[in-house]
Amino acid sequence: MSQRDEIVKVIGAVMLPQLGGWVNGYLTRQEIKGWYQKLNFPSCRPPNWIFGPVWTSLYAGMGFASYLVWRDGNGFDGVARGPLILYGVQLALNWGWTPIFFKLHNLKWSLVELGALSSAVAITGFAFFNVNKVAGYLFIPYFAWCSFATWLNYKFFELNPESTATIEEIKENKKK
Repeated sequence: MSQRDEIVKVIGAVMLPQLGGWVNGYLTRQEIKGWYQKLNFPSCRPPNWIFGPVWTSLYAGMGFASYLVWRDGNGFDGVARGPLILYGVQLALNWGWTPIFFKLHNLKWSLVELGALSSAVAITGFAFFNVNKVAGYLFIPYFAWCSFATWLNYKFFELNPESTATIEEIKENKKK
């Protein structure tokens, strides 16, 4: 396989998680000035501008880690199969949080989802480490950020218990 082919695979692996990030960034921007601004904020909430660069970096790291595992574990035909399936699960959970929090305005279920995501990230990181140690290490900052995000989501839930809307309330608000 040529060096050019490997570079294309690295770029593809790094770009895959970014796609969900871009979609979720769009969904988030739509809600920042409305519902989100009305929430009570925890005192240690980072400024809004930090989330884009952090997630871009984390997505790049996890994407590159997936490439390393795919490469060193012989893709879906080798030992990488299980870790890559776990990677897909955690990526789906990652992408699922934003619509639950920002579109459904459901602080409770977004917290539950983040708990599942953090667990999936930890399990995936260990599975990646068993195939490629660097890939496993690349999941440490991701796990740390997800843990912080879980705590932050909990604080939002604690400070805004009445703001968790039901699907019926959301539909009713859209009619207004």
